[in-house]
Amino acid sequence: MKPLSTLIRLACWASAALLSQGAAAESAVSADATPVRVLLAPALETTLVSQMSGRIVEVNAVLGRAFTKGQVLIRFDCSEQQARVAMSEAERASAEQELEVKLRLQGLQQATEVEVGLAASLVEKTRAQVRMVKAQLAWCSVVAPFTGRTAKVLVRPFQGVAANQPLLEAVSDGPLKLRLNMPGVWLRWLKIGTAFSVAIDETGKTYEARVTAINARVDAVSQTVELEATLATRAPELLPGMSGNARFNPP
Repeated sequence: MKPLSTLIRLACWASAALLSQGAAAESAVSADATPVRVLLAPALETTLVSQMSGRIVEVNAVLGRAFTKGQVLIRFDCSEQQARVAMSEAERASAEQELEVKLRLQGLQQATEVEVGLAASLVEKTRAQVRMVKAQLAWCSVVAPFTGRTAKVLVRPFQGVAANQPLLEAVSDGPLKLRLNMPGVWLRWLKIGTAFSVAIDETGKTYEARVTAINARVDAVSQTVELEATLATRAPELLPGMSGNARFNPP
């Protein structure tokens, strides 16, 4: 008969083995059975702000309406900026004529090199001024930075706005991203390219997706890691902000 101490050690080893197998099985089952919440997000989203203070004369953005890259969404009253451009161009033309006169006089030895240099500097200054006021004139038209849809319109025609005031929110019209947080222990088997299914609440349909990015850090408090994914096929019925449950099948 084996000593009692040996029997106790054998019982402990057997219990530890059973617990280990049970934990592994529980981990696999939870990964397969426990849904993970998923949020749909656009590839690009932004809030367009005013680069100038002024009065809006036209708003071409409508809630939910599609627009193309470069399309004018909001237009300001730019009569003052246009007048500044005309005045700056007149000053540039005058400075260029003055430089031509100084160069002729220099050829006749009636103007010094310093006078010619000052005239040339004035020309460069007026040209830079023209570029500046033309850049400010471009602020009068707010154009779409990408092709997408209007998510929120924050201003109205004939409204006065200040510089840096939000005008509208826009989302890109392209493949949506899936954002979700999963348990950090799943990193043992989950990698970029892992396929999974996601059931979207709003549509009642299930879609196939694939992991495209995994955060380089696990949250120390929740012990979860953030990841992004994309749908395997384009689904026009899906919109940013929809949510659902993702299910993984660990190996």
